[in-house]
Amino acid sequence: MSSFWVSTEPVGGGQAGEVYSICMDTQIDDPTTAQVAWASETFKLLADPTRLRIVWTLLHGEHSVNSLADHVGAQPSAVSQHLAKLHLARVVKKRRQGTFFFYSIQNEHLGRLATEALFSADHAVADLPAEHQHGTVGVSASESA
Repeated sequence: MSSFWVSTEPVGGGQAGEVYSICMDTQIDDPTTAQVAWASETFKLLADPTRLRIVWTLLHGEHSVNSLADHVGAQPSAVSQHLAKLHLARVVKKRRQGTFFFYSIQNEHLGRLATEALFSADHAVADLPAEHQHGTVGVSASESA
């Protein structure tokens, strides 16, 4: 088991400008080739905007395909295909109730990964000039329209 250091600013109660260091133990010394390959595939899976929206929505509770389609602004058939990929990767699990399937997050680690990625994006987008905030990365808002 190895350790790494994280520097962080205080959250409430600390003095402005103070930085604290925290030593955290990691659970693996050096990732195996299989672990790196799986992590890489996971990043690819979550790189799709619709799948990321689906995961985000499921972090807030169980949903049916139609409910997810409404939330993410996609057709139910497309959402169903995304859910099949997420289910095969063990990101989501499904529960049958009558003729309907309801989906929820199966892998909490990936839920946290998606949450952290979106929080990071929120901070990054907030720091962008106004003309770039509504476009895609590397593309101005007028180019993406």
